[in-house]
Amino acid sequence: MATGYRSPELQSQLRILWLVIGWALVLLIIYLSLTPYPVGVPVEQGDKLAHMAAYLVLMSWFANLYERPAGRIACAAGCIALGIGLEFAQRWTGYRTFEYADMAASSTGVIVAWILAPPRLPNYLHFAENALHARRRRHG
Repeated sequence: MATGYRSPELQSQLRILWLVIGWALVLLIIYLSLTPYPVGVPVEQGDKLAHMAAYLVLMSWFANLYERPAGRIACAAGCIALGIGLEFAQRWTGYRTFEYADMAASSTGVIVAWILAPPRLPNYLHFAENALHARRRRHG
């Protein structure tokens, strides 16, 4: 995420914040996947939509952080592995179910996020950084 007109100090601080938020999303997905009280989505196949949305958000976040192909590949592989691994963990809980369709839904979310990732859509983390930098310059 290198740009020449942003403060390197602010950029470094924000990168740490973006990483913390990304890993908090990972932990949230783990918690929601393994809790004995799953969040219900009151529509037909709502759990599949929830899987797809969760992994779309997760991959989108990391795809905006890691714009180079190698980083994106690693993020996509990690997100897909997380989705598959959590399905096996759910099987072992005794109170959650293992479903191949959930793995497919999670992987679909990752793929959709990859397709929508910069440069096809703007990098929203860059947008936030630019807005914060401009605000900081205005307010000293």
